[in-house]
Amino acid sequence: MAQSSVTAVAANSTIVQAILDKDEVLWDINQKIHRNPELAYQEHQAHDNIIFILQSLGFSVTPHAYGLDTAFMAEYGSGGRVVTFNAEYDALPGIGHACGHNLIAMMSMGAFFGVAEALKLHQIPGRVRLIGTPAEEGGGGKLKIIDAGGFRDVDGCLMTHPGPPDECAGFTGDAYMPTLASHKMTVQYTGQTAHAAMTPWEGINALDAVVLAYTGLSVLRQQLHPTNRIHCVVSDGGTRPNVIPGTAAMDCYIRCQTLQEADMLLGKVKRCFDGAALQTGCKVDLKLNNTYADLRPNKSICTLYADAMAEIGSEVKCDLSSHGVPGSTDQGNVTYECPAFQAYVSIPAEPGCRNHTPGFTAAASTREAHDLCIAAAKGMAIVGWKILADDDVAMKVKRDFEEDKKIRADRMSLNERPII
Repeated sequence: MAQSSVTAVAANSTIVQAILDKDEVLWDINQKIHRNPELAYQEHQAHDNIIFILQSLGFSVTPHAYGLDTAFMAEYGSGGRVVTFNAEYDALPGIGHACGHNLIAMMSMGAFFGVAEALKLHQIPGRVRLIGTPAEEGGGGKLKIIDAGGFRDVDGCLMTHPGPPDECAGFTGDAYMPTLASHKMTVQYTGQTAHAAMTPWEGINALDAVVLAYTGLSVLRQQLHPTNRIHCVVSDGGTRPNVIPGTAAMDCYIRCQTLQEADMLLGKVKRCFDGAALQTGCKVDLKLNNTYADLRPNKSICTLYADAMAEIGSEVKCDLSSHGVPGSTDQGNVTYECPAFQAYVSIPAEPGCRNHTPGFTAAASTREAHDLCIAAAKGMAIVGWKILADDDVAMKVKRDFEEDKKIRADRMSLNERPII
């Protein structure tokens, strides 16, 4: 059904007004989430507060969805295609909402309200879905939702992420921003404890293995491609200086432009870990915690979003040849499952106050940031409506997704794990 009985102008007007009508509701949930930061899989207040709002507005909601205590799913409409907006709301340890997930939740809720109102008023087939996706900050909540089939029937999945203004100078945001693939792992060494002063020769020092592995990774960085990343922290370094550590561990992330490159780098990293075990005589155990795929934005959705933002007077950058940013997100895995994107919205932040800093936590709480994100919610909703209402648009989005699948057909399936 091409968009004929309902004009784009009428639908867009309905969407924009619906979001404006819910502005104070959206501001309230934005602030509640920001004031009460909760870590991965512990977002109980955010989960309950969002559900309360949705139910009070008459929406049908499934709490604790997809087998996750802090996930939810709300849906409006019937038949037709399905458009989904992903809401994130987990925070970071010690610095709260330093990645602006309070704004992400609010934007996706706003877009959901806009499309739902357009479906209600203009009576076309189609469903709009809001998914609460916990634990983006390393916990891989969307991976679990994917495994539970949450994106299996989706024709378009949209969300927008806030960030500092220097990523897209001259624009209010960016429609096309790929991210890197990421393997997250824990490596643990097991040696033998001993008294560090009395009988050090009886010990096998697991901390030495961690130090050697870390040094090996530091040397490896000299030969990495500039887009690749390795970063680690020591999570267990022993208990007391006079006890030779019998166990020690570190957490490590590697990031590359594609899953294929990340798998290749994983092999090199593993050799650093194995070499440290060989030198010290320790046993080594490497556990791959999860894998975030490279985010592959659907180019048609990106173009539609850029056009929509221009229509509402909030022009965004849209360079379809961009390499994006060197972060990683489990929304990348969603782009392997269905046509999807993650746009970028610029919010005011002091110099140096990038994502994952206390300065950005403060920036994410401001009214100005909220208002800029409301504009992004309008843009996403306009795109979502077009995917539901216009056959030609939906076909182009699907065709771009299928063409992208062919490009990455020779890469490892996300259902397989590298041999480690």
